[in-house]
Amino acid sequence: MSSDGMIKVTLVKSPNSTPERHRLCVKGLGLRKLHQTVELKDSRSVRGLINKVNYLVRVDG
Repeated sequence: MSSDGMIKVTLVKSPNSTPERHRLCVKGLGLRKLHQTVELKDSRSVRGLINKVNYLVRVDG
C-alpha cells in the first residue's frame, strides 16, 4: 500500500475480444480508453478487480 492509500491504474491493452466479465471489471475500474489513468483508493475490492484483469492494466504506486 502506498502512503496515501491511493493507486494509479492505467489501461495498456484493449479489452476487446476478452471475456465479458473482464470488460466489466475494466469498466468498474473507471477505465474507458487506452492509456487512460485513474487514481483509485487502495482497497481489497479494487485489488480484486485489478488482479482479474492484470494482463490489461498497469499499476503504479
